[in-house]
Amino acid sequence: MTVEDLPSSATEQDGSAVVRVLSYNIRSMRDDTAALARVIRACAPDVALIQEAPRFFRWRKAAARLAGATDLVHVTGGAPAAGPMILSSLRALVERTEDVLLPHTPGLHQRGFATAVLRIGAARLSVLSAHLSLNPAERFEQSGLLLDRLTGLGEPYAVAGGDLNERPDGRAFTRVADRLQDAWATKPWGGEFTSRADRPYQRIDALFATEGVEVLGCGVPHALRGVTREDLAAASDHLPVLAALRVPPS
Repeated sequence: MTVEDLPSSATEQDGSAVVRVLSYNIRSMRDDTAALARVIRACAPDVALIQEAPRFFRWRKAAARLAGATDLVHVTGGAPAAGPMILSSLRALVERTEDVLLPHTPGLHQRGFATAVLRIGAARLSVLSAHLSLNPAERFEQSGLLLDRLTGLGEPYAVAGGDLNERPDGRAFTRVADRLQDAWATKPWGGEFTSRADRPYQRIDALFATEGVEVLGCGVPHALRGVTREDLAAASDHLPVLAALRVPPS
């Protein structure tokens, strides 16, 4: 399936909004940034939930460069969220944002969430980008914090995306999927596996939505206009996950 097969962004007569949401681990932009920009631009997201955004020296310039190259704007995240970041198109009105640092286990990487509440037409949507720990015990704890934080944003309609560092049968992944719609499992579209980009064999990246958000399709795009398989392998060590969601008016 091509990206054109996924429903396009739209505002419908009843006030609901069809929103394209992308989740993508970009490996700190250490790979081919031109290929990365082509991939994101071809996905045409309204919201991009980024993991492993640049977070050290001149991270703001790197985030601005990526946003400019993909026709998006930086909403929040990056260094203040320890890597997760949110970008959006001009279609989204940013109502509020917050970057959250999670409890830190000595010897392990600092983790965090980038969060925002966006309004798209008459629809309001909470969004959260996450990159969970490599440590199983810490990862399970963070999965609970993700659910708590999404609830704490206070909106009935929400989407969370990220690199869970775990397959769907894992404890943390299952904990999130028990409370939220696993978008790929709900309405599979495109490919399933997200890692590694050159030889995908596992699904460790995912998008989740609250009840009431209709999943119109979710998965790894099989074909992107102007993007080659070499581009996908060169852009990052993960593949992107793209979903089309119908969000009711608030």
